[in-house]
Amino acid sequence: MATQQGTPEATAQEGTAQGTVADAYSGNWVDRYAPARLRPFLRLSRADRPIGTWLLLLPCWWGLLLGMGQTGTYSLYDLWIGAGCAIGAFLMRGAGCTWNDITDRHIDGSVARTRSRPIPSGQVTVAQAMAWLVIQALIAFFILISFNTAAIVLGIVALAPVAVYPFAKRFTWWPQVFLGIAFNWGALLAYTAHTGSLGWPAVALYLAGMCWTLFYDTIYAHQDKEDDALIGVKSTARLFGAATPRWLLAFLVGTVTLMAFAVVLAYTPERSTLALVAALAAPWAMGWHMSWQMRVLDIDDPDICLRLFRSNRNAGLLAVPFLAVSLFL
Repeated sequence: MATQQGTPEATAQEGTAQGTVADAYSGNWVDRYAPARLRPFLRLSRADRPIGTWLLLLPCWWGLLLGMGQTGTYSLYDLWIGAGCAIGAFLMRGAGCTWNDITDRHIDGSVARTRSRPIPSGQVTVAQAMAWLVIQALIAFFILISFNTAAIVLGIVALAPVAVYPFAKRFTWWPQVFLGIAFNWGALLAYTAHTGSLGWPAVALYLAGMCWTLFYDTIYAHQDKEDDALIGVKSTARLFGAATPRWLLAFLVGTVTLMAFAVVLAYTPERSTLALVAALAAPWAMGWHMSWQMRVLDIDDPDICLRLFRSNRNAGLLAVPFLAVSLFL
């Protein structure tokens, strides 16, 4: 949720006139290359803003690599799990955003950054959006059923927090918790897809991801805090206010500590000390990036908040090579 500095209303009006969305990347592939008739639907899925897909996908890859690290085994099927998670993340992020925009269509029309979205700007009807949601979810389901039974069950259960999240900001000051529940479910699913059953290392990793979501989405929510206050939308950004840096530090510590705990649970006592050390570098590297974000952050500068929010793709990616290298040690 965001309010751009300068003239947000003018930016949103210009985006609506051109069909683009105010907070999308300039010159993104949807606006440049996608067929004109598909563009509103791809914008509805946030295909022009890929950061959300990354934030949904990265916990999947962490969970898969953690499971492989715990068992000490890997196969070509694990490549499919990783690829299937990538495709599924794109589709389910798109379905989730479509559902979010359907439920938030009246709120979005009252916020400068979001009034240029396809539904409030009139590019897509609610009925068309519902049909698009179903298409994306069905394709994702066909990918899900290629995994083992336990993973399939987890994937189906994940629909509940996805359905609830858009309403959370109406009844709690902590909607970011509900986002964290939904966005990090892939850590449980991918781990289980490899190992065949859910384990405590995956649960610890899942909780680490939730702390990370609270970190980055609180930064993100500071973009919209003025508009949110006017229309009564709740968020951790409004709840924390000037105390935000202290809360972000707590979420940083929680992310690093819980991810390190997940690694210790998975790697001891079967894996080598060298493998354990390499895997523990994953939360260290991620924590380093998050601490840099805190040094740069200005909660009253929407442009900085958006830039730092997007930088969390790099924060999450930093953990991946260390977990991957540890498999061979």
